[in-house]
Amino acid sequence: MITTTMNKTRSPIAMQWSWWLLMALAAGLLFMMYGSILDGYEIGIVIFSAAMLGWMGQNWPGFRVHIAVTTALSLIAVQIYGNDLSAGDSQFFLNYILSSQSAIMWMSALFVMATVAYFAALFARSEFVGKVGSALTWSGVTMGLVGLMVRWRESYLISHDVGHIPVSNLYEVFILFAVITGLIYLFYERRYQTRAMGGFVLLVISASVGFILWYAFDRNAAEIQPLVPALQSYWMKIHVPANFVGYGAFAMAAMIGVAYLLTSSLQKRNEQSSFAAVMPELGVMEDVMYKAIALGFAFFTVATILGALWAAEAWGGYWSWDPKETWALIVWLNYAAWLHMRMIKGWHGRPMAWWAVIGLFVTLFAFLGVNMFLGGLHSYGEL
Repeated sequence: MITTTMNKTRSPIAMQWSWWLLMALAAGLLFMMYGSILDGYEIGIVIFSAAMLGWMGQNWPGFRVHIAVTTALSLIAVQIYGNDLSAGDSQFFLNYILSSQSAIMWMSALFVMATVAYFAALFARSEFVGKVGSALTWSGVTMGLVGLMVRWRESYLISHDVGHIPVSNLYEVFILFAVITGLIYLFYERRYQTRAMGGFVLLVISASVGFILWYAFDRNAAEIQPLVPALQSYWMKIHVPANFVGYGAFAMAAMIGVAYLLTSSLQKRNEQSSFAAVMPELGVMEDVMYKAIALGFAFFTVATILGALWAAEAWGGYWSWDPKETWALIVWLNYAAWLHMRMIKGWHGRPMAWWAVIGLFVTLFAFLGVNMFLGGLHSYGEL
């Protein structure tokens, strides 16, 4: 019996060390294959990425599986492509599953199905359907990331001059938003051991899917285009992803705020609602809101600093009061005030939930509205 207990203890530890070893081997393989063409900045990115993936996978088994499957599918797609972009039209697995556009369509369908599954589980009180919702969300996140990885390779197959990391336009960053928001939600789902909030968070992801589909089919945005000169910078590779961790966390906090407001309203009226009965405690939802906004604020702060450094290099000044910069500052001040009132003044409950919801609309305008209605130095992001 003691031996069995020791084996159970050693197994997770051995898995964690194996994961770290795998990340180190992957980084080493990259250096062996491409070290001669990597500059100091890119070497730093590889080391940081390996350390970050190792840390995230250490205590999150689902993330380890996600990265392993994403890597395998991406490498299979790259191998099938070879050096021939036209293979995407003739090879079955590329044409229907693993080309960037096919993978993104799969991602879209999976996220919508996950939204339905989570709400079905909530109202039917079905643990099994809830697990289906989680599985569909994991699958959607995986296919979305595969789509981005393969799109990256496809851009280089068009031409080395065209090749770029796929975070350069609204179509690509909305895909990134869906993937990051899904991952953040799945982390908190596991941490709090509840799936009741899943449908609300997946609603905002499904809304982004709707935009992706409209933008792809109505504006032909899925076509890979060369980078505009302003985006031909290594800063884009870190500024944009950091920004979208912030956007994803803020969006998730807002949708948890919606769930909080609905639940608290029903409880306040003393209504015997099956919905309120299966939702997490209000304190739990409030804690998730707080931690999501804190996470988003940290990444958004880093992204804003990186954006200022990029602006200094590209335009000769750290800050120019461009509309995008101004609204980024408004978003930052909004969530700084939210955290101040929560941590220093002790505000909680419905006012903070309403604030989180309103904050999403402020963030949405900074992200999308500025591109639609205002010009400025960031005009390359217009619809």
